[in-house]
Amino acid sequence: MSRRRAAGLTAPVLVAALLAGGCGPPRSGDLGPAPVAGPSSAPPVRSPDPTPVPSRELAPSSTGGPVRPSAPAGTGARQPATVTVELWFVRSGQLVPTRRTRPATVATSRLALTELAAGPTPAETAAGLTTLLPAGVEVTRITDGVAVLPSVASVDDPAGRLREAQVVWTLTQFPTVRQVRFGDGTPRGRADYPGVLPPIVVTAPGVGARVGAPLTVTGTADVFEATVSVRVLDAAGREVATGFGTASCGSGCRGAYRVVVGWRTVREQRGTVEVYEVSARDGTRIHTMAVPVVLAPGA
Repeated sequence: MSRRRAAGLTAPVLVAALLAGGCGPPRSGDLGPAPVAGPSSAPPVRSPDPTPVPSRELAPSSTGGPVRPSAPAGTGARQPATVTVELWFVRSGQLVPTRRTRPATVATSRLALTELAAGPTPAETAAGLTTLLPAGVEVTRITDGVAVLPSVASVDDPAGRLREAQVVWTLTQFPTVRQVRFGDGTPRGRADYPGVLPPIVVTAPGVGARVGAPLTVTGTADVFEATVSVRVLDAAGREVATGFGTASCGSGCRGAYRVVVGWRTVREQRGTVEVYEVSARDGTRIHTMAVPVVLAPGA
């Protein structure tokens, strides 16, 4: 069909299968995107003090969430263990995710909130990401899957809902947290914050990542006929690769997608990965999520 046209492109294209997933608000690792921005610049490593949460918090989620402790190398010099956590920032009034890799700790909830309050990197800031969470917000306890925190929003706070959503989406990536309770309020989960995600979310690649071909682009989307399109632009804005895939759900429900594209470039350079929907009305690109990256030479 017309929305899948690839004729006239100068680069080879690889199209991938969909990533299994259901409708509705998935657990962490199933979602997430990115923005248009400059080069990446990682913030300094921080090792927050442990919080009184069970050490099981670090265990991998049964749904394959982004909490990934790494084991030391089996041979040669021992490498320090690290953990990767997913952070949900705000962009244009909606949530978008990014990730941080830090020294491993059992206090992953405290680490995640500390990083969330610290805010985006310069590259992510240039892409329009921001945080609404103030410093010092911590989980006081986790009981029966409910993380308890002080209230982070007042009744007359217009940004309160998004601030709470940032915390809920960030903390529920952990297998020990299903819901979050703020103060004496009712426990809330991801489903209690409808409309906080853009139509297309990109989980990989991340802002400023160095990527090579073939490149796997993943995320979730709620788009017409579940069709997600991808294109890669070089430093001059020229299109060097395109592809499309089908999300596991669409047209009224959110599903996961996975698209693989390949390209040939003569030198390493900055580039952009765009994930978008092709309008059924006029064929234009809509709901575009642009991720600035560094393109490595393709095969």
